Amino acid sequence: MTKKVLVLRTAAADMTSRGGFKYPKRGWVKAPDWSAAPVCGGGLHGLLWGEGDGSHLNWDDDAKWLVLEVKEQELVDLDKKVKFPGGRVVFCGDRKGATQYLLAHGGAGKAICGAALSQGDKAAVSAGYRGQASAGSWGQASAGEGGQASAGEGGQASAGSWGQASAGSWGQASAGYRGQASAGSWGQASAGEGGQASAGENGTIIVQWWDNASKRYRVKVGYIGEDGLKPDTWYKVGDDRSWVEVGPVVKKDADKKEIAAA
Repeated sequence: MTKKVLVLRTAAADMTSRGGFKYPKRGWVKAPDWSAAPVCGGGLHGLLWGEGDGSHLNWDDDAKWLVLEVKEQELVDLDKKVKFPGGRVVFCGDRKGATQYLLAHGGAGKAICGAALSQGDKAAVSAGYRGQASAGSWGQASAGEGGQASAGEGGQASAGSWGQASAGSWGQASAGYRGQASAGSWGQASAGEGGQASAGENGTIIVQWWDNASKRYRVKVGYIGEDGLKPDTWYKVGDDRSWVEVGPVVKKDADKKEIAAA
């Protein structure tokens, strides 16, 4: 039996991709230059089940997000993306619609790029590149590069480079290179090189920095309430390896209005 899988890709607002190839909004599409060689080019390209390198997608506001049904045996793996000779467009619309279509048709549990996912207490949820993942108390949430991950009290949240991760009281939050990580009271927040970290009362912040003299990464650890470190305040590591206050953490009230943390 031929197994069908779903592939996510994008096109410009006029349905064209690189090289001017135009996709239909529905129905069958075939590559005019198909080659089974495991190199980029010579076929249609996308992300299997929406997972992989999201930088290949078009993130413009007016981009069209497509889901194609493809024969699994025709896929060629190109490391974090795939190519194939053709398939059937089963969805065309915006990012939210495409990622929701994938989730509803076999992609549940996968780290889909651009997806927005939410689960309750003690749940585990993950999103891919520039995705959003949130879990309740004692849950686990992770998002890929440029993504947003949040977990409630006692939870764990992690995001990739340029990402944002937040966890509640007693929680742990980590973000990669130039990311932002925040945790509540008694929590721990860690960020990669060039990143920012904040924590609530009695929390701990950790930020990575590059030691050029020894050619290795090191971390600076701070304890809220000591050495002038204030709760709910963003800090980064300065050029002299001291803590530099960036500003207050901005939270949202029940009406979704941004307010500065007290």
